[in-house]
Formats: sequence, structure tokens, C-alpha cells
Amino acid sequence: MPHLDPERLSLLALYDDGLDEEGREHLRSCSACTADYAALRRAVDAMKTTPDANSLEAPGPQVWAGIHRELGLSQAVQEDPLSSVRRAAPVPEVAPAPAEARLPQPARQPEPTQPREQLQTAGHSRRTAAWWQRPGTWLAAAAATLLVAGAAVWSLNRAPQPLAQAELTPLAQHSATGSAKVIRAADGSRTLEVKLSKDEAQGYQEVWLIAPDLSRLVSLGVMNSDSGTFELPAGLELADFPIVDVSDEPVDGNPGHSSVSIVRGTLNS
Repeated sequence: MPHLDPERLSLLALYDDGLDEEGREHLRSCSACTADYAALRRAVDAMKTTPDANSLEAPGPQVWAGIHRELGLSQAVQEDPLSSVRRAAPVPEVAPAPAEARLPQPARQPEPTQPREQLQTAGHSRRTAAWWQRPGTWLAAAAATLLVAGAAVWSLNRAPQPLAQAELTPLAQHSATGSAKVIRAADGSRTLEVKLSKDEAQGYQEVWLIAPDLSRLVSLGVMNSDSGTFELPAGLELADFPIVDVSDEPVDGNPGHSSVSIVRGTLNS
């Protein structure tokens, strides 16, 4: 079974749902997916902790701009939800004028009374927390952040991993140089990437892996240019065949090594 999809892992971390029995069995046996799930669970646990709203500062407009861009939201919600809060500047306190400068003031008119229900409603509206102080909003933001973070973690862990590399140096009358690198993909398969400064073959180039004592060798295939990628046999141990060799092969129908090597190098992990 291939590795679990990052969205399914995110749903499992958020709601303990999204995996069938086969998926859960894979999670129990796959160390890579288990590590991904553990990282997502830590993010969920951290996000579900309700912050102290009194100690929070309103984020700047660049925060909403980044969220809007990363989540690909529509133009209808492009404006920062807190922009109206920032525009409402606090009213400065004015010091009272000296007694001798005070002028008689007209009698203060009584303010119109409001029904009790309206006063209660107005007071409730003033006490309503801003959107960034509401626990529900934090949970929704956490879910969106988790999906983005999950995709990033998944991409990082699924990226091809270099296992070994070698510097290729010229042999005999040749002057080409190059490099070789063994890459392991997410599914466990391995490939050898070979790059040369130039193609010096009189016939055609063939890529080999050779044992340290040069007694055994494995042909990986023909390289028709100055670079190529070759799949390694599943059971091949790099320790048994660490030498990378690019040979000049004549078109004579003989599958063996021509004994004319252009470049050679040893893989180091």
C-alpha cells in the first residue's frame, strides 16, 4: 500500500476520522506516516488550547493578506476584517480648563431614554469579542493551518532522498568529469543520476555499477547524452557495487564491458 494521503492524515488528526481499517493498519506499520501523524496531532493539540484573549494583540493587515493569499480566498473577503477596528482611533482625554477660563454652560438636556431591552442589546454588542478572540474562529483557523502544514510536512517527507554520491574522474586518455547520485523515492525505489561534463564515447556510453575488487559488475543501461537517470534493481546492495563506471562501448553486439572506461568514481553515503 502506498503512503497515506496528507488530507486523510489531517482529518484523522483533527477528528479521528478519515481512515478505513486498511489505512489504520498501514499507519501502525509505516514509520514515515506515523511520524507525519504525530506531527499533525501536536499541531492540533496546540491549536485547540484556548488562548487568553486579554493577552492577545490584534494582528497587522499583513497577516490577513498572507492568509488570503495562501488559502486562495476570493476578492469578496480580501479586506482585513480588523481594518474597521484600527480606523476607530481612541478619543484623547482633554484636561479641564482652569476655573477662571471656564464659561457658563447651558443647562444639560436630559438624554432620551431607551427601552431596557435596547440597552441590554447594545451592551451585549459592545461585549462581543472580535473574530480573532473567538475560540471557534481559532479552531477553524487551526484546521486551515493544519491542512497547509500537513501538505508541507507530507511534501517534505515524500521528497526524493539522496542516499549516496560520487565524483567521477577521467580515466586513460579521457578528460570528462562528472558526478553520480543515488536517489530514493517515496515508494522506496532507487535511481542513479549521472552527469558528465561531455560525451567522449567513440561508440556509445554505458553505465555500470562495479564491485570493489572489479570482479563483478551490473549494467544499468545506455546513456545517450551527457546525463541520464537509471533505475537500480530492488535487491542490489550499494555496498556490494559501490563503483560507478561509464564506459565507451563499440557497436559490436557484445554485452560485456569493453574495458575502456571514460570516468569512474566510488559512491559515498
